[in-house]
Amino acid sequence: MLDQNEIYQQVIFETLGPLAQLKSAVLIAAGNQNQGVRLETSEGIFFLKVNIDHERNILAKEAEGLQMLRNSTFLKIPETFGYGRIEDFNYLLSEFISSSRQQLDYWEDLGLGLAHLHLTNSTTFGLDSDNYIASLHQKNYQYDNWSEFFIEQRLEPMVGKAYFDKLIPLDFLKKFQTIYSKLNSLFPKEKPALLHGDLWSGNVICDQNGKPCLIDPAIYFGHREMDLAFSKLFGGFDSRFYEAYESILPLEPDFESRIGLYNLYPLLVHLNLFGTAYLPGIEKIIKLFQ
Repeated sequence: MLDQNEIYQQVIFETLGPLAQLKSAVLIAAGNQNQGVRLETSEGIFFLKVNIDHERNILAKEAEGLQMLRNSTFLKIPETFGYGRIEDFNYLLSEFISSSRQQLDYWEDLGLGLAHLHLTNSTTFGLDSDNYIASLHQKNYQYDNWSEFFIEQRLEPMVGKAYFDKLIPLDFLKKFQTIYSKLNSLFPKEKPALLHGDLWSGNVICDQNGKPCLIDPAIYFGHREMDLAFSKLFGGFDSRFYEAYESILPLEPDFESRIGLYNLYPLLVHLNLFGTAYLPGIEKIIKLFQ
């Protein structure tokens, strides 16, 4: 079995070529399944994400998502140099983003850049393949209707998993499903827009030029209000971000009243990942729409 430095050297061999050599490796982030490592090599400094999940294509899907974002917005998206699997480790090697002080127009740039992203449209909601949100499988079968997609590809898989894993009882599942019949009348009609899909403050970082940079996407074509609602779930976004976004793509009236509906999905994701502490927030939203 290879030790960590041997794995890192194999990664740079596969991605940067046989002449590339490892100089140093520093662990800079660690989660339940992912590690982030700063690799200094003879070819420069890179960011390595290593994942020990059994899903062999999880980081390949992340690389695809980053490429789609890169093609669809002027915002900074880290360049990727390769991905693969070595022994039990999935890896993704990408550009290392050095942080700096935010420029004065940081939040305006982020709002305009997200609006630019949402101007990339499709004829259907979904994507041509499934991917992941965090470590969870994200279904993307394509639908013509947003509420049908949202129910069948977002809410049902996550609430069903929570029930299967005994995080919620049957009566809660049935109560949750009572809102489905009301959704079509509550969502404004919009073209399917390319979404980041996991837009919380931890997935927006400041680059070396003081500009916003998007990382860790869970992309698909969805209702653009999903990204805006997700950004409000845990906070951390300045009001200038929303003002700049709406200067390009104004939101339909009563967006604030719909935020909870959209955020049922990320709350279910967090329920499945981290446990029942997220149940009260879900219950509160359900009560509002029963």
